[in-house]
Amino acid sequence: MGFSAPLAMLAIYTEFLGSLFLIFGFLGRVAAIGLIIEMIVAVAKVHLGVGFFMNWAGNQSGEGFEYHILYIALAAPIMIKGAGAWSVDRGIARWMASRHAAQPAEPLRHAHVH
Repeated sequence: MGFSAPLAMLAIYTEFLGSLFLIFGFLGRVAAIGLIIEMIVAVAKVHLGVGFFMNWAGNQSGEGFEYHILYIALAAPIMIKGAGAWSVDRGIARWMASRHAAQPAEPLRHAHVH
């Protein structure tokens, strides 16, 4: 398909790790944008010429891009709003907020101007 080895490896990592990250809600926004970009590239390089619909009847030369649009539509809210209340990301944010709130605030130090 004309992709360099590093870009091919990036696509493999995005598919494998991105889907796992979405399942657990870890780096949800990063995973979602990576998968969205990958689907856009897949449509542009392979599926756009076939048309919109998937090859349900087996009479097309390939698969259309309707699945890819669905994939992008499902990943977009995660990219915009985050992975949700039960995600690892939210748990890390809560932990960091509680840790920050437990630390006493440092007193303000004023610079003395002479």
